[in-house]
Amino acid sequence: MNDQQAKWDAKRQHLIEDGYCLVENVLTAAEVAELREITDHLVKQMSEEEARRQRSTGSLIPVVEDQRLAQLIAHPKALRALESMGFRDNRFQSGYIISKPPQSPPLFWHFDWGFWNHPISYEPRPLQLFLMYYLTDTTRANGCLRVIPGSHLRETPLHKVIAEAHSDDLSSARDLNRVEFHEQPGEIDVMVKAGDLVIGDSRIMHAAHANQSDQRRTVVTLWFHPDYQDMPEELQAAFETRKDALPPGWTPESLRLLDSVLINYQGQMAPVKFSRVRLSREEAQKRWSQSA
Repeated sequence: MNDQQAKWDAKRQHLIEDGYCLVENVLTAAEVAELREITDHLVKQMSEEEARRQRSTGSLIPVVEDQRLAQLIAHPKALRALESMGFRDNRFQSGYIISKPPQSPPLFWHFDWGFWNHPISYEPRPLQLFLMYYLTDTTRANGCLRVIPGSHLRETPLHKVIAEAHSDDLSSARDLNRVEFHEQPGEIDVMVKAGDLVIGDSRIMHAAHANQSDQRRTVVTLWFHPDYQDMPEELQAAFETRKDALPPGWTPESLRLLDSVLINYQGQMAPVKFSRVRLSREEAQKRWSQSA
């Protein structure tokens, strides 16, 4: 094994065991600058009401609103990184521009996986990955990512008390005294340089610090399903129902960029019902067996 492959194997192990890993220098300075221009334009179109509703997140703008972001979705260096870590047939589901304005509150603790009623959700293999591209250097002061390593596989006390992610109360940060905004035992900060890529398991408990700076802090988050063709067919069907629909008017060039990464389930299997309720492994298996 050469040193390069050993590096990728270590990142895969970190992702599977801790729930996240960092890939440095995926985007060039020119790409970061272009993404800042695109995302700033979209953020400026937000209404005051939407900004109020997304006070904790800052924004939640689908990336498919601008076809220029197709180049990011199909970024060859990111896809090669996934393949180098052993993940094949990586399919894009959705993505969002999450832009925290200056002097904005923390992002609440949450996880994003929504199929806890399927027994495979409790296995080590990643089922859904977030690819986070930060467009500025991040620190604790400007709202860097924070995670609880291992929480994608192990239940924590926080799992039992948090509300469902992205509820109106949490998104609008109506009450910062709620446990979802508190610091947690075992949490760590994930600080990155602009152009780095954070890859994480959608089951991991994560949040972000408040942006106490005088500059906007933007991340583009893309959701991918690794090893899509190896997923149970009922999950493939479920992912099909939740994928971002591409708006009409995209050019053939933009559509071609996504040919190999779009979810395109053609089978007849009924999709798994969406559920953010995390069960025990035993309970999930029992319920699944009873429903079969």
